[in-house]
Amino acid sequence: MPEPTKKDETANAQPEESIAPESNGVLPLPEISLQISPPPEAVAEAEPVETEGKEPDPVEPVPVEVVVAKEPEPVENGSTDPEPVAVGVKEQVEPEVKEEAPCSPPPPALSQSAPPRPAEMEKAEPVIVVTTPPPPPPADKDDDAAASTPSPTPPAEDAYSLKKLSIELPHDSVPLSAMGRKDSVWSLGEGQLPEDLDKPIDTPPLSTLLIEKPQGGSITVGGDITFVAKVEAKDLLRKPTIKWFKGKWMDLASKTGKHLQLKETFDRFTKIHTFEMHIIKAKDNYAGNYRCEVTYKDKFDSCAFDLEVKEVEQGSQNVDIRSAFKRSEGQEDAGELDFSGLLKHREPKQEEAPDVDVWEILKSARPDEYEKIAFNYGITDLRGLLKRLKKTKKEEKKSEAFAKKLDPAYQVDKGGKIRFVVELADPTVELKWYKNGQEIRPTPNQRKYIFEHKGTQRIMIINNCVLNDDAAYSVSAGDEKCTTELFVKELPVKIVKDIEAVKTTVNERIELECEVSEEGAQVKWMKNGVEVPTGVRSRYRVKSEGTKHWLIIDDASKDDTGTYSLMATGGTTEARVQVDLKPLKILQDLQNVTVMLGQPLKLHCEINPGNVPGRWYRNGQLIQPNDRINILHRAKNHRLEIESSSIHDSGDYTFVPEGYTQSLCAKVHIIDPPKVHLDSLNVPDNTVVIVAGTKLRLEIPISGEPAPRVVWMKGERVILDSGNRVRAETFADQTCFTIEVTEREDTGNYKIVLQNEAGEDTGSVRVKVVDIPDPPEAPLVPAVGGDWCSMTWDPPHYDGGSPILGYFIERKKKQSSRWMRLNFDLNKEATFEPKKMIEGVPYEVRVFAVNAIGVSKPSEPSKAFVPLAVTSEPTMLVVDDVTDTTVTMKWRPPETIGAAGLDGYLVEYCVEGTDDWIGANKGLTEKTKYTITGLPPESKILVRVRAINAAGASTPRTLQHSILVKEVIEPPKIRIPRHLKQTYIRRVGEAVNLVVPFMGKPRPKVSWLKEGNAIDPTHVSIRNTECDSIIFIRKADRNHSGKYEMNVKVENHEDTAIIDIQIVDLPGPPQYVKIEEVWGENVALDWTPPKDNGNAPITGYTIQKADKKTMEWYTCVEHYHRTCITISELVVGNEYYFRIYSENMCGLSECATQTKDSALIVKEGMNLKNPEYIDHDFKEPPKFTQPLINTFAIAGYNATLNCSVRANPRPKVIWMKNKIAIIDDPRYRMFSNQGVCSLEIRKPNPYDGGTYSCKAINDLGDAQVECKLEVKGGFTFYELMQRGVPLHLIDKYMNEAKNVEAEK
Repeated sequence: MPEPTKKDETANAQPEESIAPESNGVLPLPEISLQISPPPEAVAEAEPVETEGKEPDPVEPVPVEVVVAKEPEPVENGSTDPEPVAVGVKEQVEPEVKEEAPCSPPPPALSQSAPPRPAEMEKAEPVIVVTTPPPPPPADKDDDAAASTPSPTPPAEDAYSLKKLSIELPHDSVPLSAMGRKDSVWSLGEGQLPEDLDKPIDTPPLSTLLIEKPQGGSITVGGDITFVAKVEAKDLLRKPTIKWFKGKWMDLASKTGKHLQLKETFDRFTKIHTFEMHIIKAKDNYAGNYRCEVTYKDKFDSCAFDLEVKEVEQGSQNVDIRSAFKRSEGQEDAGELDFSGLLKHREPKQEEAPDVDVWEILKSARPDEYEKIAFNYGITDLRGLLKRLKKTKKEEKKSEAFAKKLDPAYQVDKGGKIRFVVELADPTVELKWYKNGQEIRPTPNQRKYIFEHKGTQRIMIINNCVLNDDAAYSVSAGDEKCTTELFVKELPVKIVKDIEAVKTTVNERIELECEVSEEGAQVKWMKNGVEVPTGVRSRYRVKSEGTKHWLIIDDASKDDTGTYSLMATGGTTEARVQVDLKPLKILQDLQNVTVMLGQPLKLHCEINPGNVPGRWYRNGQLIQPNDRINILHRAKNHRLEIESSSIHDSGDYTFVPEGYTQSLCAKVHIIDPPKVHLDSLNVPDNTVVIVAGTKLRLEIPISGEPAPRVVWMKGERVILDSGNRVRAETFADQTCFTIEVTEREDTGNYKIVLQNEAGEDTGSVRVKVVDIPDPPEAPLVPAVGGDWCSMTWDPPHYDGGSPILGYFIERKKKQSSRWMRLNFDLNKEATFEPKKMIEGVPYEVRVFAVNAIGVSKPSEPSKAFVPLAVTSEPTMLVVDDVTDTTVTMKWRPPETIGAAGLDGYLVEYCVEGTDDWIGANKGLTEKTKYTITGLPPESKILVRVRAINAAGASTPRTLQHSILVKEVIEPPKIRIPRHLKQTYIRRVGEAVNLVVPFMGKPRPKVSWLKEGNAIDPTHVSIRNTECDSIIFIRKADRNHSGKYEMNVKVENHEDTAIIDIQIVDLPGPPQYVKIEEVWGENVALDWTPPKDNGNAPITGYTIQKADKKTMEWYTCVEHYHRTCITISELVVGNEYYFRIYSENMCGLSECATQTKDSALIVKEGMNLKNPEYIDHDFKEPPKFTQPLINTFAIAGYNATLNCSVRANPRPKVIWMKNKIAIIDDPRYRMFSNQGVCSLEIRKPNPYDGGTYSCKAINDLGDAQVECKLEVKGGFTFYELMQRGVPLHLIDKYMNEAKNVEAEK
């Protein structure tokens, strides 16, 4: 059954009076197409163009001799198109089968296709072709899903393309399939207007790349086809790019495979690229519009063509369902499952018919048996099979309630009536009618819906159909329902009385009247093709009474001139309206006026007609009324009044009556005396302050009419407008005074003089030029410290016209060129103290003066100065010696000396009780020790010391207590150095120089003794000083060894010290060396110590050996302390000599003592006697060193039991549970490593609890330990059964669990 046409597609459809019940829809009537055909040979070459996704049915050819089409002409924009021309026919042509989808977009304009050549057009004879569209195919969404994508109809590329013109048929012969098209009256999608058939057609530019384009074709399902495109490459530098598309956007380059192949070749001789697209074993969804695009740089060319895929007519009984619904495996497109292709009929295959009719089996089987049947008969595509079976069952299902259902669609004219008839199989079934899902109930007072019963027929009649009745209707009988759609067509409204033309003048009333064929019809009023606005504020009023309609314009204007038309659904009428102006008379013209500034201005004129408005203009600009300007219009009088005139009001005034070309003109002149407006400067006392070096521009507004003459003066000097740096310029509303670069000399009063015929005015402006101040004088540095100085300077002579705000100070090292600013805040005073300078480095300073304008240039740098500091006071001032007339002081240098260095020291003293300090040294002393002489005996003095350098004297260091000038006896004391408190050792020939300090006053007497005897001064030199004694031996000998005694004596006091001096030398060789024994590879040596040990103990011996053959000595042992030794590892067969050196702290003896005899190493047989040992018996029976421990485990978590056993030989370990050995149980794992035995219980349950034993057995005995394991967290009877526990063990476990619970 065809799908009903939707409501919005049939708005302009024509009524259909009778529909055959057995037709399952409306039979399409012939559509007459007018085609201008080229010569027969051109027609033979042209390919038929088919609409995408549709397949034509064969139609018998209809011979046509003459066709004359005369229909009411469509009216558009008020113009009537000529009638179509009747054309004679000379030959019969096969009817072209063509179907147009209701929702398809309109085809492109004819201008896109190439027209026929003019020479051939003269020979071409027009041919009338009758095309009969086939009935619309069933809407099979599953089968046609791939072919439902719309694609635009390609433009005809051939120069001999057919030009088609469809002509409207009578209302009773319009096919239902064409009701939804907007071109149901005139179909001009592919042709030209009738009046344009004889006009020449512009030839579009030919293809720029393609020399041969692919042509459309038609094949059957499963067939092959090739499309060829050729491009000439003579002018191309590289290969062009080609793309193949299906529809608008589908790029076929990604779809290549088993069914689609793309090929490119190039002929080097002809320079032609050939591009081919092969479609192999085509499917029905391959049909449609294709496009080929060729691009090369900025060139582009394309060609569209169609592919029609026809089905093979054969019944479903010839299809092998088992082969149709098998998936392809191992092929190139094995992954492609095109169910819609599988559901289509295939070509008859050269195979025997299936023995079993699977369709019949599936139809009679239950749905739950489909999968089993598909498996038995080798059907793998079960989903596609079920879709096909579902569709088949729908087609075979018959209605049980309806003997005859409603037709798919009905059509009726507006105001007519329609009958819906159904036949029931059971007349007793209750019937309900619905409109858009709402039940229709009969009402006694209305005759809209009438329900009738005639036997098994049930009839519903709808009277006086209106547009609201256009809806979907359905009727239900029990559980079944059938539906239909009703299309109500509104009859066109025709023009009964046309509009009459009108000619009038402005301000008159215009009435346009028209009469139509129907009351209350909807019409449109148009003006020059645009709909007339009829809102509340519109100038147009629309009125209708019955079939009459009026358009009223109350106050006509010239803009109302135009062509007015009324459009109805059945026609259009139009008329011309002409509105002219009335003649203009000037009763009083405008007069020229001269007015003083600020006085009222009035302009007046009179014209006829009086009701004509007008506009006022000043210098061509429209004047709008406001608070100051008042525009009046009273009858013939027109006035323009300005309360207070201004300069801008002068000019040429024009009054233009609306709608007329005439105008009234007058001139207005405003007079004003000159005036200088100095208030605009906004400066006090008209004084302008400007910074020197900047540009000064004073713009002072001036007024006056006519424009005054302006003169600028400074004193008696006139400033001209031609000056370079200083000039004065005058403009229309202002005067400008400019100084390009201001200088100090520009300061002064400037006078402005304005003159015109109305008077004179003057003004004065003072200009003050301010600048940065002059630099200050070079600063002075009166004082200098260690890291600071003080500086002063004088202010600058000229402050730049602005007070000095402060100063900036900078300094730099004399050798450097980089100045550093010392203050970032202005220094208000003319003094400053720089700090943080480096002592001893010469510096320079300079100053900048700052005012409100800026910073001055720097002053001249000061004279170079060096920051210097006095040293710190001397340290550690002490009394060194005191006599009856002298005092000796000593001290240490100051801790801090500074860059100025240290010139010397000044020692001062004063007698206790006075403040007079007396300099002890006239000149500075550089030493840190000084003796003050000439002091009175037994007097007390205070002493102080100052350090002197270039910066001055330091703070004095004063002794804390007074000094008595009197000599004091100090007992002597010898201070023996630490290294002399032990034995002083020196080698023979070395020098000995010992200094032994001592103390004592007055100067002690020193004496030396050696071993109680006086020292020979020829061998040992002794020199004594006030504080030490020096003993010197130029070349020591062993005779100088001994104990030296030093005695220091002061009057009755003395002190003694002893110094032990030891002079050592190299020792002598050992006295005697002999070979005691020789055995095997060993030699035993023995010797006696040397006679002379060199006055030092022997520290060791060095033993050397020499082969008798070579007598080359090799050291065997060094630093050996004993007097006997065994030399081993000697070479068998050699004869050896040995010698020995003695060694003390000075080194080895100068010579060695050699053995008189030699030792011969002889090879002898050696008998080794092995000692006998008794083997220890390590065997022992098993013994557990670590027993098992009672353990608690959690059900489901692994538990481990550990113990350790010691035994030899290695024991055999047996694990037992409840005295039953654990053997090959996967729930237990046993480990034994270095005597440590472990038992792992994997995921125990309460059943695994009990007594576990570990038994170790070897040949000497056995041992056993045990423990208890309790598993917490029990299992149910069902869980134990799932784990495979035997029933008797489960019973035992459950009883034990009960006993445990009872005990708790």
